[in-house]
Amino acid sequence: MSLNRAVDPDPLNPAQRRVLLTLARESIEYGLRRECPLPVAPSDYSGELMAQRASFVTLHTQGSLRGCIGHLEAVQPLVQDVAENAFAAAFRDPRFPPFTRPELARLSIEISVLTPPQPLAVTSEEELLRIIEPGRDGLILEDGAARGTFLPSVWESLPDPRDFVRYLKQKAGLRPDHWSDRIQVQRYRTESFSE
Repeated sequence: MSLNRAVDPDPLNPAQRRVLLTLARESIEYGLRRECPLPVAPSDYSGELMAQRASFVTLHTQGSLRGCIGHLEAVQPLVQDVAENAFAAAFRDPRFPPFTRPELARLSIEISVLTPPQPLAVTSEEELLRIIEPGRDGLILEDGAARGTFLPSVWESLPDPRDFVRYLKQKAGLRPDHWSDRIQVQRYRTESFSE
């Protein structure tokens, strides 16, 4: 099953990407001063940036992961989503202590804007492994209350589809060899860019 390209949004142009990267950095700087995300008025931006889109913001300092937070579903205008996710990645990712001002000089920001997730009708792990596209697909895997996702960028560290799916199951809180009739899988793509 392939993604329905007709419903996928157009790619952002370079100027729009720059706006979002600047907004993410400004939200982190604002958070250092005010301990909250930068307030954003979506109506101040172009239509594409005002559209409801889901995003993830990933932070690195000197090449090491420093935070990653985002949404899988579109819940608000893209500019607002990026500002809030940048703040959350810097100050609310439970894997890391809150961001500090000295880290700003070493900070690099990556933004991933997601296409709408598309359900995959699969009945086995083997079927899933046959249809996913390494390097391109992000996956959301759910079984009851267990839920996890890997962005397409995770393929860089887990290039083997079997490893990708098994580690995703572990991230969701399931055993690596788990499969059940209740498992639901969705696929999405991302448009990623960084400063």
